[in-house]
Amino acid sequence: MVARRLADESVQPASFAFNAENAKWAEWKIGLYPQGRQQSAVIPLLMRAQDQDGWVSRATIEKIAEMLGMAYIRVLEVATFYTQFQLQPVGTRAHVQVCGTTPCMLRGAEGLKEVCRSKIHPQPHHLNEDGTLSWEEVECAGACVNAPMVAIFHDTYEDLTPDRLGEIIDALHAGRGDAIKPGTQIDRLNSAPEGGRTTLLEPPSATREKFVPPAAPADAAAPAAAGKPEAPKAEPVKPSAPAAPQAPTTAAKPGDVSVEAAPAVKGPAPQAKVSEAVAEAAQEKAKADEDADGTPNDAMRPNAVGAESEAQKIDGGNAPGKTKRSGAPAAANAANNDPDTGTMGDTTGTPLVDTKQLPQDEIDAVEAAVKPVRRRKPKAGAIKPTKELGGDISNDDDKSE
Repeated sequence: MVARRLADESVQPASFAFNAENAKWAEWKIGLYPQGRQQSAVIPLLMRAQDQDGWVSRATIEKIAEMLGMAYIRVLEVATFYTQFQLQPVGTRAHVQVCGTTPCMLRGAEGLKEVCRSKIHPQPHHLNEDGTLSWEEVECAGACVNAPMVAIFHDTYEDLTPDRLGEIIDALHAGRGDAIKPGTQIDRLNSAPEGGRTTLLEPPSATREKFVPPAAPADAAAPAAAGKPEAPKAEPVKPSAPAAPQAPTTAAKPGDVSVEAAPAVKGPAPQAKVSEAVAEAAQEKAKADEDADGTPNDAMRPNAVGAESEAQKIDGGNAPGKTKRSGAPAAANAANNDPDTGTMGDTTGTPLVDTKQLPQDEIDAVEAAVKPVRRRKPKAGAIKPTKELGGDISNDDDKSE
C-alpha cells in the first residue's frame, strides 16, 4: 500500500483521450481556476479520467500533464499518493476497498477481507475470473463511527458484517448493484444511534410568537380634531452653545501603577540579602586577611606627603609651632590675574604657611602644589577647525607663535 507503482507495460494502453462529454467538462473545469493556477485541476481531471476508463494509466497521466502544463513527474506524484486512484485495471462492476485502520480493524475488518478473498480473489489487486470484481485494503476511508466499512467506487457501505458484505458482492457480480442502498446497512440514520434517537424524544411544548413592536405615539405637532382650536405652537428651541470638551479622566485606568501591577516598570533584581551572622563573619574574615588589630596604620606617617604631610595642615596658624605670613588682600590678588599672560593670583585671601619652618623637600612639594597655571589667550583667528587625531578631537595651537 505504501509503494504504489504503475501497472506493467503489458497492460498499458498506447494513448488516452477524453471523450467528447468529458473533454468539454475538463475544459470547463480548468477555466474555473485563475490564469497560471490551472494545475489545481489535476485531481478533478484524474478522477474524471478514472471514471471514464476505470483506472489511471501512464498515457492518462501524460495527457493530463500536457493539458495543465505540468511536468509528468508532478502528476505521477499525485496519482501515486492517493489510494482512490487505481494504477492498474480493476473490476468493471466493482472494486472493493476494505478499510483496515484501527476502528474498522477492531470492529471486524478481518472478516470482511476473508469474504473478499473467498468471493473475488485470494490476493488483492487481482481480478476475478470474468474481470468484473477486484479488491484491496486501504487506509481510513472516513466513516470510523460506522465501522467496519468498505468503499466501492464513489459509494461507501457501512456497519457491515461478513454476511452482509457477501450479499453486496453477489449482487454487484450479478449486475444488480442498484438494488443495494449505500451508507449504513443497519437501522440507523446516517451516524445516529442504532434503532433511532435516544434523546429529545418529547415534542416541544412551548410555542413561539412573532414579536410585533408597538405602534409609534401620535405626532404632537399634528393639527387638533375638527371643531377644536389648535394649540399654540411652541417656539423653536435655540441651539445651545457647544459644550466644552470634557477633560480626560482616569476612570478606566488602574488606581496606581505599582511593580506588582505593571511588570514592565520593574527594575533590576535587588541584591540578595544575607543574614547578620553571615555579614559579621565576612567582616571578621576581611579583618583577618588585612591583619588588622584595631590600631591606626602609621607606616606612612614619617616624611609622608599628601594628606599625611605637615604641609597640608593649613589651619590659619592655630596649630602649635605654626606661624602665618600675611597674605595679600583678595582685591590685590584679583588684580594679579593677567588675562594676557594667563597668570592667576590667589583669590581666596587665605594666608600662606611660613615655609621657612618646613624641610626643603616639603617646601618644594608646597611650591609645586600652589604654582599658578599659565594659560595662553588665543589670538583672533588663531583657532583652527577641530580634527580627529587618534580618536581625540582637539584644537591645535598655531605653531608659528
